[in-house]
Amino acid sequence: MKLYGLTGSIATGKSTVSNMFRDEGVPVIDADLLAREVVEPGQPALAEIAARFPGVVGPDGRLDRKRLGERIFADAGERAALGAITHPRIKQLALERTMALAQTGAPVAIYDAPLLIENKLYEPMNGVILVACSEAVQLARLMARDGLTEAQARARIASQMSIDAKRAFATWVIDNGGPLDATRAQVKQVIAQLR
Repeated sequence: MKLYGLTGSIATGKSTVSNMFRDEGVPVIDADLLAREVVEPGQPALAEIAARFPGVVGPDGRLDRKRLGERIFADAGERAALGAITHPRIKQLALERTMALAQTGAPVAIYDAPLLIENKLYEPMNGVILVACSEAVQLARLMARDGLTEAQARARIASQMSIDAKRAFATWVIDNGGPLDATRAQVKQVIAQLR
């Protein structure tokens, strides 16, 4: 089975593109969903996060993502501390899911991960698909989606590797700044090449 990485930056529409791959019958392993699984109540990662970041577990015993986000987005050291807890567990779960998918005989699969390049997860893969849009579109989407001020949205965008820096690692770039039909047409072109 060939495995391709799918990535983007915050509010570039990576999830939209990921769903388009699914709609076209390409299996997708979603790192964000794996990240949620490893911090479910009862999981060792949640206990470690609660100890390292006091006050981020709500009264219901679940991770308060908004509160955790406020603590880590402005501080690279705090993001690294969180990553040290979660990334090895996400990686292990991803490996298990990839192997299970390979056993089904799927010829191609996508690994959808926001930090694909930053964490060098792309290295053993067969190629990288980057979802991109202009910074103006990205900023507007992020402010609308998360109810952020422009300053807060810019800070979140700045906390990540830039789209331009990610382009150097991309095998394909899907421009998701226009109409969804145009994005879907690009997804179909990439799928034809993957298959």
